[in-house]
Amino acid sequence: MTHYSAFTLIRKALGANRGWTRAWRNAEPRAGYDFVIVGGGGHGLATAYYLAKEHGAASVAVIEKGYIGGGNTGRNTTIVRSNYMIDGNTRFYEKSLQLWEEMSGELNFNVMLSQRGQLNTCHSPAQMDAAARRGNIMRMNGIDAELLTREEVRRRVPILDFSDHARFPILGALWQQRAGVARHDAVAWGYARGADRHGVDIIQGCEVKGFLQEQGRIVGVRTTRGDIRAQKVGLAVAGHTSHVARMAGLRLPIETHLLQAFATEPVKPMLHCVVSFGAAHFYVSQDDKGGLVMGSDLDGYNSYGQRGDLPIVEETMADAKALIPLLSRLRVVRQWSGVMDMTMDGSPIISKSPIDGLYIDGGWCYGGFKATPASGWCFAHTLAKDRPHELNERFTLDRFRRGHQLDEKGGGPTPWAH
Repeated sequence: MTHYSAFTLIRKALGANRGWTRAWRNAEPRAGYDFVIVGGGGHGLATAYYLAKEHGAASVAVIEKGYIGGGNTGRNTTIVRSNYMIDGNTRFYEKSLQLWEEMSGELNFNVMLSQRGQLNTCHSPAQMDAAARRGNIMRMNGIDAELLTREEVRRRVPILDFSDHARFPILGALWQQRAGVARHDAVAWGYARGADRHGVDIIQGCEVKGFLQEQGRIVGVRTTRGDIRAQKVGLAVAGHTSHVARMAGLRLPIETHLLQAFATEPVKPMLHCVVSFGAAHFYVSQDDKGGLVMGSDLDGYNSYGQRGDLPIVEETMADAKALIPLLSRLRVVRQWSGVMDMTMDGSPIISKSPIDGLYIDGGWCYGGFKATPASGWCFAHTLAKDRPHELNERFTLDRFRRGHQLDEKGGGPTPWAH
């Protein structure tokens, strides 16, 4: 492992970043591997890392059609939390938050986790009751949660609209102190470096064009860089899960939608936690550069594009002004979209597929970024052991056939907005 002195860091920075050691190898594809993970985002890289580290897999490749972290890993609002309440989701997301808390030390790479807390505002007695129920379930599962009064919310975040003419009067909020934000690209880089140092081949610019099948079993992938054989193939391709699986003849209960995000011009520190708006699907935090990072609802139609449309821009800005009136003075300077793989019940799929040799990690809806470490940890276990871990045993694909759905409804950033 390479270590640099403070003098060396300064010299390299002033030298236009020349001479840095590569964080991971840009590997050439081999003819075959034990495991091939399709998708070089956070989930795919975390899976490869835990396969090698936790399960001793010595022949693993991650293939990515673009570049590492160029998909949804770099197109989100960076929020991490574990305020879920449905059995199956609750313990899974808490495991993920625990892995977040040790990630920088585990990877020896600063992922800039900031546990500044998350506030979910309540605007009616019914929402206060729902918040109390969610908080009680969290606490019964050993997860931190606190129900705040209106005055307690005001002391924490005085810039919210507490005026007499507020459109959505604030009655209280549910608070999770351990929630917060992390640097999204650092997560991808940290897992990529860690996987590489455990012998994983990371192959960029390698698009899957089809699957190799023998007697009904998946035995590899056809790519733009040639055929690559594998004992097991895992898909971790976020919004592209359904159309990649279709190449293998598998139809999934997943739709792909756009989710936009926005950032304002930088200002002095004014928002010291993550805030989710209980009256609408809106959430906001302040990044390390001073910009207010905001997200809202889906664009509402199926698409693989990454642009977004103006109605959601208008809706998001209206939500922002209703919750924090002073935001009307700020300019929005950046906008981006990610492609969301949405299951019909709002919970993910981490399981074997009906096709032997093919495994699915997808359908993350709003939970993809915060789930990154637990997703990789559980998917690696499923691939290595050929059976789910108890944390993902309910995330099976066949739950839709059996009618055992995990309809969290609070899977989005605002638990009681829908």
